[in-house]
Amino acid sequence: MITVDEINEAWGWVGLNAVEVLGENAFGNLIIRDEDGRYWRLRPQDLCCEPLAQDREAYDALAYNQAFLNDWYMPEVVHLAESTLGPLSAGRKYCLKIPSALGGHYGCDNLATVPLSELIRFSGEGAQQFDGLPRWD
Repeated sequence: MITVDEINEAWGWVGLNAVEVLGENAFGNLIIRDEDGRYWRLRPQDLCCEPLAQDREAYDALAYNQAFLNDWYMPEVVHLAESTLGPLSAGRKYCLKIPSALGGHYGCDNLATVPLSELIRFSGEGAQQFDGLPRWD
C-alpha cells in the first residue's frame, strides 16, 4: 500500500497535500482527499493529478456518474491487461510503458506491471519534468 507521504513527495508540487487515499484501481489511479477536504484523482498513465471534487457531496455524486465510473474502472483496458499479463500480484498495478501523455497507447506491447509506489513516484517526477510543455493528448 502506498502512503500519503509518498504521494505528497511525488505530487506535492501540483498543490496536493494528501491526507487519505480513498481508492485505487488496477492501473494505479488513486482518489485522494487533501487537507482542505477536496478530492483529487491521480492518473499515472496520463502524468496527471488534478482536483476531482471540491467537497464530499460532489465526490459522492460521482458514484452515480456512469462516464466517471467507466473511466475509473477502465473495464476494457483492464481486461486487455489481464489477458496479456495475467492477474496482478500483491502491491503491483498495470501500467503503460510509455505514458499516454507522451504518446503511449493501450496496446499489448505497451503494457507492464509495476509496484504502485514506483508508479506514483515515476509519474510524479515525469509530470513535473514535462509540466508546461505541449501534451500529446
